[in-house]
Amino acid sequence: MSPSPSTDLVEHVDPVAHSDVKPTLPNADIDQEHQLTFRDAWKHHKAIIGWSFFWAMCAIGWGFDAQVNGAMISVPSFRRDFGYIFEGEAVLPASWQAAFNIISAVGQFLGGFCCSWVADKTGRKPSLAVGILLCTGAIIGQIVTTSKVGFLISKLILGIGLGFYLTLGPLMCSEITPVVLRGISTAGVNLGIAVGQLISNSVIKGFGERTDRWAYRGPFAIQLFFAAFLAAGLAFSPESPWYLVRVGKIEKARKSLQRLYGNNTDISAKLAGMETTVHEESMQKAPSFIDCFRGTDLLRTGISTGVFACQHFVGIIFVLGYSTYFFQLAGLDTAHSFDLGVGVTACGVLGNFCSWFIVNSYGRRKIFVFGMVALTILLFLIGIMDVIPSSAAKWVQASATVIYAFVYFMTVGAMAFVILGEASSAQLRARTTALATATQALFGIAMNFAIPYMVNPDKGNMKGKVGFVFGGLAAIATLGSFFYVPELKGRTFGEIDHMFYNRVPPRKMGGYQIE
Repeated sequence: MSPSPSTDLVEHVDPVAHSDVKPTLPNADIDQEHQLTFRDAWKHHKAIIGWSFFWAMCAIGWGFDAQVNGAMISVPSFRRDFGYIFEGEAVLPASWQAAFNIISAVGQFLGGFCCSWVADKTGRKPSLAVGILLCTGAIIGQIVTTSKVGFLISKLILGIGLGFYLTLGPLMCSEITPVVLRGISTAGVNLGIAVGQLISNSVIKGFGERTDRWAYRGPFAIQLFFAAFLAAGLAFSPESPWYLVRVGKIEKARKSLQRLYGNNTDISAKLAGMETTVHEESMQKAPSFIDCFRGTDLLRTGISTGVFACQHFVGIIFVLGYSTYFFQLAGLDTAHSFDLGVGVTACGVLGNFCSWFIVNSYGRRKIFVFGMVALTILLFLIGIMDVIPSSAAKWVQASATVIYAFVYFMTVGAMAFVILGEASSAQLRARTTALATATQALFGIAMNFAIPYMVNPDKGNMKGKVGFVFGGLAAIATLGSFFYVPELKGRTFGEIDHMFYNRVPPRKMGGYQIE
């Protein structure tokens, strides 16, 4: 069924198209999309659920690497082999710490753009194969290298491969799922990140107290299992039907849709809708990255990338990436800090599961904005507790960090991928997703450079007071999200194109009725 708008804003649909050219809405496909319920999808289209889960799990490797970067500096043997002694303790220099973290983000930046080109030229499946090969070689490099330079080069190559992973996950999840599953499927990408971070912290806990080099080599080696999982499933995965239609392989697109929806489902209307959309795209000039910043696509690109900027403004790298190290700096012993690090990411996984139950009930906008407000409050609480000299305050900080993980993954973390999959136009989706990956990488570079200097005891030594910094940034981002985060629950891509074409303000899209 169509969404139930809350305002009287009603408009009859004219034939509509992409960006500033009106498309033709294929009514038969729209009717089928709105009539399909979650129960029907679960009962009759299990292949879609299974394959969307597979592609969402591309993000496990990214989540593992993002967490292991910060958690690794809490491993004494890693600091001993790559650092120096400061006041009787092994410390990793802030410059090298920043370099280790930044170089991966630089790779992700490059990988996102490379992936969008490869994905549009050769297909989504060959792109994932390239990402798997890059990640596998880089992981082996991390395990065997004994020099800082060798480690940096391996991290750079791994970052490029992870850029492929993080671009393809939301791209495929949005392209193979119907409207009723699109929110849950794209939110599943964030589940992959959360699971990767949970596994990372668990592995760090298991290996971290060793005194030999396998204290950090072990966690790096575990990443090979993620590559093996993706390689095993890739050979059997259907290709994106949107890509196949775009390159004129209509019969293969039909077979791909049939594999996804089952032989008992008539996919003619859906395929016809795709052909109509792609035909209208072909009437325009070949798309480029510049088109992402023209006309109404400028707003769509801003929304798609802005939600990922918000993730960094609320301090995701500080709170989650540095949680274990932060607990140690706050005075907690090693055992407690590792336990809390695992607990933080476990709450993140739980929060992401909860997002599945609310994304179709409350929509994207309400959940995202609520999350921004809640996380801003928690960040200020972390900062305030740092100026209170008591052991109780330290545990309040730790508790706030755990609650933060649950709220973040349930709201801002999950909804960003949902909004990306919906706000970007079909014509520019691969490029917009690449820009979102690049946004993640650029902010990751900035944060991974700045945070060590704020946190490290031989530099700023701010500890929990960093919460004030990110609390202020989060407050600004919350205001922006109120005005620019749209509600696109229950809308087909054609309907979304129509609203952007008619320049409906993003905060009013949830109440915009199309007849």
